[in-house]
Amino acid sequence: MILTLALLLLAADPDTQLRTALSAKTGVVTLPAGTIEISREIVLAADAHDLEIRGSGTTIIKAAATFRGRSLLTIPAGRNIKIHDLALNGNRDAISRPTGLPPSDAMFSRFTANNGILAEGVTDLEISAIKATAIAGFTILVNAGHNVKIHDIEISDSGGLNARKRNNSTGGILLEEGTTDFEVLRCRIANVRGNGIWTHSLYRSPRNARGRIADNEFVMLARDAIQVGHATEIKVENNRGRMIGYPTAEVDLETQAFPVAVDTAGNVDKSFYRNNRFEEIDGKCFDLDGFHDGEVSGNTCLNEEGVKSYPYGNYGIIMNNANPDMQSRNIRIVNNTVDGVLFGGIFIIGEGHTVTGNHLLHMNLAHCNDPGPINCGYSPNQPDLLRTGIYLGAGAERPDLAKRNIVTGNEITGYGMSRHCVGAAPGVSLAANTIARNECSDEAVVARLQLLKPR
Repeated sequence: MILTLALLLLAADPDTQLRTALSAKTGVVTLPAGTIEISREIVLAADAHDLEIRGSGTTIIKAAATFRGRSLLTIPAGRNIKIHDLALNGNRDAISRPTGLPPSDAMFSRFTANNGILAEGVTDLEISAIKATAIAGFTILVNAGHNVKIHDIEISDSGGLNARKRNNSTGGILLEEGTTDFEVLRCRIANVRGNGIWTHSLYRSPRNARGRIADNEFVMLARDAIQVGHATEIKVENNRGRMIGYPTAEVDLETQAFPVAVDTAGNVDKSFYRNNRFEEIDGKCFDLDGFHDGEVSGNTCLNEEGVKSYPYGNYGIIMNNANPDMQSRNIRIVNNTVDGVLFGGIFIIGEGHTVTGNHLLHMNLAHCNDPGPINCGYSPNQPDLLRTGIYLGAGAERPDLAKRNIVTGNEITGYGMSRHCVGAAPGVSLAANTIARNECSDEAVVARLQLLKPR
């Protein structure tokens, strides 16, 4: 069945026409050109199937100033649903209200209002060629979906703030509560307050699984470009980003949600972060909290500004073990370039890791622990923690001594790196790890060597 608005009986207004058209349970719905304002969410039939909703190229669904609802378009269930070639305008400035994060036992889909597209429990869902702007909540929020394809989405000027005028994590694309077999490809996300692309599940919920986040572009986000949360078998590859952690006034300082190019949370294994490139990161390059039995390879993080440009600057790559169901084990960190970070390059806990072939350049921009504007006394009993190129720790959220790790063939340059190249926390034995052939030098030495190179 092919259903178009042109075939409908003339309705009282465009809003009514739109709702009538989208009451179809199956077939093809072609939306008209022009802007259609709605004051309440449009909910598809719960038993919709084999349904295609397509714009005419200039179709815009816009929230009216009086809009109230979970999302502009809600898909409560169904299978084989496609939405493409239309625009969404969330009218954020008119409808947004200060909102914090949900309680730890609440799903975002049941807490966050004013989203763009919300899909719950949909199997075989494809969302593509959507241009979204001024969305107060998440632009796309998928809850417990299966076989989900999201691609070629453009998002700008979206996301909300909390009462302190910090970002509340919203604005981008969120897949939560055990969404499986998904891909998010070729999306452009710019000037978004919260996370760009994010997987998340509650602690007792199924993990998200078998996903690919690739070939996306990020510009100006106040939280993470990508966060893989509570997931397994996720590939994050060939993504690009710039200005992560900006504007700094919108960073969620109070909950310590410091920005990361590629972040991890919960229990994440069998996953790969490969060939991603990010520039100007006011935070961390990779945060591997909960990450184990996976790989981080061929990535580049580059900072070229001075210390004052990175008030939330941190380590390059850091391991952590906040989730009680995992241990930091068997991570390959190979052939990455981290150029210009406030503190050290790589922080290691646990065992079975291979850290080799990495280029850690311009480390310790803060010049720890010399006198200066940066407080490097985070851990008084570990004076080398923040000024060391590669640091083997005794634990993070939980104790887990670094041992039986391979740290070889890394290039490490920066302030004091000739003296603080590879170090260890009290109680951690360097001899309990394989450490060899790491090239360490201060920046002044490197500069002189560059001048002496034949041209």
